[in-house]
Amino acid sequence: MEYRIALLPGDGIGPEIVANSKKILSKLVENYALNLQITEVEAGDSALAKYGDPLPKQTLDIINKSHIILKGPVGESAMDVVVKLRQMYDMYANIRPAKSLPNVPNKYGNVDILIVRENTEDLYKGFEFMLSDDTSIGIKVITKKASERIVKVALKYALERNKKITCVHKANVMRITDGLFSRVCKEILKGSEVKFEEMYVDAAAANLVRDPSRFDVIVTTNVYGDILSDEAAQIAGSLGLAPSANIGDSKALFEPVHGAAFDIAGKNIANPTAFLLSVSMMLDYIYSLSKEIKYKQASNALQNAIYEVYKEGKTLTPDIGGSAKLTDFIDAIYSKIA
Repeated sequence: MEYRIALLPGDGIGPEIVANSKKILSKLVENYALNLQITEVEAGDSALAKYGDPLPKQTLDIINKSHIILKGPVGESAMDVVVKLRQMYDMYANIRPAKSLPNVPNKYGNVDILIVRENTEDLYKGFEFMLSDDTSIGIKVITKKASERIVKVALKYALERNKKITCVHKANVMRITDGLFSRVCKEILKGSEVKFEEMYVDAAAANLVRDPSRFDVIVTTNVYGDILSDEAAQIAGSLGLAPSANIGDSKALFEPVHGAAFDIAGKNIANPTAFLLSVSMMLDYIYSLSKEIKYKQASNALQNAIYEVYKEGKTLTPDIGGSAKLTDFIDAIYSKIA
């Protein structure tokens, strides 16, 4: 089967990261005979300036026909691109690994945490109103359906990892909304094969800083997951190195967590790691759909090449203490892909 991918380069450093990463994608396609059809489309600030819409109709037409979206960082219109796509295609599971890399300093040693974040509701529904000139209100939406399916996703990952889940909420204060999420966690995870604990979000934030090794898989609601995943990524070494996946039942989107970094755009010094690790996650996802081992092998080859370049430490970009150019970094990874 051929997998159709809509590629959105994005804004700022996005286009140069994506353009240079195509070299690595092409090698993976050639080496592992991957059946990928990649179509580049416009979205984000540049599309807004050109068409008056950050997600123009012609882009959505391609996305509708695609199995997967792969995107670079988007600028000021990110809310109108990323959040809109998540909700349009009900990509309800946001998967954010926080994993340390060699030669990237952190205070904790080897960090390896997976945050599974509900992606479609909570305060990010955007139900905000002005009650009067000086009073605003936002509606927090938590449903049983969304809670059940995200906890089941977390359980799947936990069974593949170390069989431990921490369910994060604030049910002692938000007894109805977070209380529902907590109740669903208990209903699904109690009696399962995993070790299960609950933790209030403020305690989780503190414990991540105190001892990240106590966590393996964290499952939580949309807003808490957004914040905790950024914290965990920084604890692992750098938010700028973090990949992510947005997965639904019919479509998935893969993207770096970091922003468009307009201040370094066009200088050939951007770090493509988060985008490339997102490509690796995409290939793992295709393997989960197809069960064709070549996609898993390609994912592992890319991840191993990235880790090897970091381990050598000779070709790192300025954001992590090196002096290499983006193109040098890409060439180093390219050379190590088996």
